[in-house]
Amino acid sequence: MITVTVSRKQNSYISFTSRGHAGYAEEGQDIICAAVSVLVINTVNSLERLTGDHIEVKEDDGFVSFTFTEPVSEGGTLLMDSLILGLTEIQHSYSNRYLKVKVREV
Repeated sequence: MITVTVSRKQNSYISFTSRGHAGYAEEGQDIICAAVSVLVINTVNSLERLTGDHIEVKEDDGFVSFTFTEPVSEGGTLLMDSLILGLTEIQHSYSNRYLKVKVREV
């Protein structure tokens, strides 16, 4: 299962972590892993190239994490809202069995 944890403080995004593999299909054939990867990588690239937001990114096999080092811009907030929307739609489409999205206030 892929577990996504998004941390917010006073309605502002602080960090994002995704860990694990969906286990929906064999490696290279897993459409859930592919969809999650596309959404996360596109969001990281968009934050870095389309906003003035600064993030620290860590990546490893089955793991992506990024932390905002400054308050998030309006554009960054929209990108994060879109990421969470996409991820939760995947979660609901596949009965919460392969992806779990948690948004927590810290």
